[in-house]
Amino acid sequence: MLSPLEVFGRTWRRAGGAVLMLGLTAGCSLPAHKPAAPPPHATVSDILAYSDSSRALQSAALTQEIGRLNQADTPADRMRLALALSSTHQPNDLARAQDLLQRVLTNPGDDAQPFKALARLLAARFAEQRRLQDLLDRQNGQLRDLQNRLEQTQEKLDALKEIERSLNSRVPTVVSPVPPSRPASSPR
Repeated sequence: MLSPLEVFGRTWRRAGGAVLMLGLTAGCSLPAHKPAAPPPHATVSDILAYSDSSRALQSAALTQEIGRLNQADTPADRMRLALALSSTHQPNDLARAQDLLQRVLTNPGDDAQPFKALARLLAARFAEQRRLQDLLDRQNGQLRDLQNRLEQTQEKLDALKEIERSLNSRVPTVVSPVPPSRPASSPR
């Protein structure tokens, strides 16, 4: 005969085995867990690191980089191209960079989602940069106009000074004095 302890142990072994089998079969019916996509901040961090490196590029290397990125079509490469274009400081390139950012913002794909916040930030920054560039261009135009008017005024002033000098340097013409006429005899 079995001792109560042995009976208890056998019961638990059978129950434990059944629980183990139940757990294994239940685990097989669970939906497959998808591997997590890389965290968005890692990709955005890469874009931010690219921003730092693209600003340090010389003109020829920057042009070459823009040419390389023109072939790419992913949202990440569009972001890189927009950042490279913004480093050229050309108004047309800045407008093109804004267009690329708009394409990232309107992209409904999952690959564009991590970049949308950064694209909004850069689009706002580029819009402000364009506004300031337009303001600077307008002020430079006003400055050129003011300098032209100043030069014209200086030329007029110089012409007036020349006229004054020519008037002062003229030799006065001597008019021969008319002999004084005699006073007529007065009736006495």
